[in-house]
Amino acid sequence: MERPTIKPVINLLTRLAGFALLAVMVTSCYYDSEDYLYPQLPGGCDTTGVTYSGVVSPILASNCNSCHSPASPSGNVITSTYEGLKTAVDNGSFRKAINHEAGASPMPKNGNKLPVCDLNKIDAWLNQGAPQN
Repeated sequence: MERPTIKPVINLLTRLAGFALLAVMVTSCYYDSEDYLYPQLPGGCDTTGVTYSGVVSPILASNCNSCHSPASPSGNVITSTYEGLKTAVDNGSFRKAINHEAGASPMPKNGNKLPVCDLNKIDAWLNQGAPQN
C-alpha cells in the first residue's frame, strides 16, 4: 500500500499563505487623501479678495452662528458679529478650533472640519489681519 504524501498539503498551505499575504498587502496600502475624497470643483478655490462681509461672514452664518450667536453664545464665543469673532481671532482660538488643532475644541462641534476651500478662504482673511471689510 502506498503512503500518502504531504506534498499536496504543503502546496495548498503555501498558496493560502501567499493569498493571505497578498490580501494584507493590498488592504494595508489604503489611505484617505482629503484632496482625493473631496476634489476641488472646476475653477479651484479663489482666495484672492477675501473679505469678512462677502466671504467669511456667509461661511460662519451657515456653519457656526446657530450655536455662536448673541442669543446662545456657546463657549462664550459669538461668530455672528465681527466684534465677537475678533475676540476669538485675537486670542488664537478661532483658527485652532476650525482647523481641529490642539488647544481648542474642534469646530463645528461633533462634526467634520469645514471644506478645505472654506478653510483656505478664512485663512487668507486671517493672514490679512482679519480686517472688518
